[in-house]
Amino acid sequence: MSDLNFETLRTEFKTILLQAFKNKNVETIKTKSKHFKKTDIDLKIPLEQAFRDILIDFLESETDVNTLKTYVNFCIETCRHGLITSTLPVQILSDILEALTLDACQDMFSFVEDNVSVWKEELFFSGCKNNLLRLCNDLLRRLSRSTATIFCGRILLFLAKFFPFSERSGLNIVSEFNLENTTQYGSDSSQESTLEIETGDKKKNVVLDFTFYCKFWSLQDFFRYPAQCYDKVQWKTFCSHSQSILSIFQGLKLEYAGKGNTASDRKDMMYFSKYLTSQKLLDLQLYDNNFRRFVLLQFLILFQYLTCSVKFKSESFELKSDQKDWIQSTTEKIYKLLRETPPDGEKFAEIVSNILSREEHWNAWKNDGCPEFKKQSVVNEPIEKSQNRSSRPLLGDLLRQANKEKKYYMGSNELTKLWNLCPDNLEACKGKERDFLPTLENYFKEAIEQIESGEIIKDENNLLKDGNFGWRALRLLARRSPHFFTFSTVIMNQQSSYLEMMVKKIAQEQKSKKDGVNNKDESQQDTEEMETENLFKEESENTEDIKEEVNTEEFVDDKNPRQENKSLSESQIRFISEKIASDWKKLATKIGYKPDEIEFIVQNHNTELAQAENLLLLWFGDDEDATIENLLYILEGLGLNEACDSIKSEFNIS
Repeated sequence: MSDLNFETLRTEFKTILLQAFKNKNVETIKTKSKHFKKTDIDLKIPLEQAFRDILIDFLESETDVNTLKTYVNFCIETCRHGLITSTLPVQILSDILEALTLDACQDMFSFVEDNVSVWKEELFFSGCKNNLLRLCNDLLRRLSRSTATIFCGRILLFLAKFFPFSERSGLNIVSEFNLENTTQYGSDSSQESTLEIETGDKKKNVVLDFTFYCKFWSLQDFFRYPAQCYDKVQWKTFCSHSQSILSIFQGLKLEYAGKGNTASDRKDMMYFSKYLTSQKLLDLQLYDNNFRRFVLLQFLILFQYLTCSVKFKSESFELKSDQKDWIQSTTEKIYKLLRETPPDGEKFAEIVSNILSREEHWNAWKNDGCPEFKKQSVVNEPIEKSQNRSSRPLLGDLLRQANKEKKYYMGSNELTKLWNLCPDNLEACKGKERDFLPTLENYFKEAIEQIESGEIIKDENNLLKDGNFGWRALRLLARRSPHFFTFSTVIMNQQSSYLEMMVKKIAQEQKSKKDGVNNKDESQQDTEEMETENLFKEESENTEDIKEEVNTEEFVDDKNPRQENKSLSESQIRFISEKIASDWKKLATKIGYKPDEIEFIVQNHNTELAQAENLLLLWFGDDEDATIENLLYILEGLGLNEACDSIKSEFNIS
């Protein structure tokens, strides 16, 4: 095996390589290489030549592009195993693209785009970056910038993704202009056309003769090479031509005739990478919205170059104050024209302004020598700061120490101190110092004094009749007083009377505490209960008197649906419950009961009948809109017609 020469190894590798590629198994090549008693360098050269030989066979037999992509991918895998040099995959790619047609190259280049992360790997980047750049430049030379614009753009985008921002080969460091991009226009002076433009309130006709035609297209030479504007003669020419063109734009108001600014409309819009400069087209171009935007945008780009600081500008390239003023005023005119140009003129002008402002940051970065984008290193800090930083404990150590002590480290001494006053947040919220509710004695102190004084107090000065005081008092009683939640079927009294009763109770309890009496005797409790009953009874009697006044002409019995809902008898409630027992949950949902409220009724009552009965008691007892008529209306809406008919029959409702 040691006597094998280059040609023999090349033939052997070609055979084994075809087999390995067919099986997609690089290990086959690796196993075969171990049988040859040669160094790695001696084996790489014939193996790489075998890769090229097989590629030639593929290209001569016009193998499809997908197979070629797979072959390059196999070459990459072989490179990862260290069997060939890292530059071979790109060299094979370059050979493939040179042999393919431009249409096939577009398909093959998608492989290059999709594997940009592979080319950026440490194994390939340093050795392949120049080869990839050469490959892309060779493709660009073959392509026409006007007919293959999209493919050219794909290549440039790939290079932008592949190379870092600071890669000098991809930057126009010295601010050179593409002087080869010339705009040719005709020399036929016989063509003329007329435009009607607005000047103030009047309209006038302007002849688009050969002179205007030449002025218009000669501006492209200034856009191609802006440095001409620093010459006095050229500057005057530029200003004169610009004024003529902009005055036409100002007088010629455009309208947008498109169907709509939709994605499909934009897709159908024609795009040309080069201007069409025929004199016959000029009057039509002046009416074109996009054409006007292109020209106005060229003005803005030129003005930005003239006014900004560029590192590689000649020292003589400076504008005078009057030139700067002219540029400033003309820029304002151009932005006004952009805003007036449909569609979405305001938005388009704003986008252009944002893009040009970002360009200023790009220009400043280039003036600084295109430094690489990196986070500031600690090495660049002053020595004292660096020493202080090194003496600080690490964050991980601080967190571990705090965890051992069952404390929190918040990064700031004051925050850490505050947070650890009570590490348990829930307990901290329950602390006595977090209880901001006043005591019953303190809140009702003034109200007690008003009641015990025995004086007649006007309503505006009576705390118990103050709505704000009463609302706060009810909330406080609900939190502090055991007398607030009382079970009663009697209608509740007025708020002021209820608060007066509660204040008297609180005052009585205070006196009992002062006298050293902890528990009230039975007679005192009976007296208080009688007072409460009398108060509710008095209100109930007042309510009944009102009912009698309202219903003087109406006979009230158990089956009258127009009586007050609170007067429904137990037998009536039970009758209705029997009819809706199986569907009471539908009714509960319809009248506004929440799922947790329905679940509460279910948990507290075992049968559907009892659950339905409890629902009706709650509804008729709490809701002002709870009437037989409304109940029947709701049941009909739920489709419970049988229950409706039974209730109507029971209550004599036709």
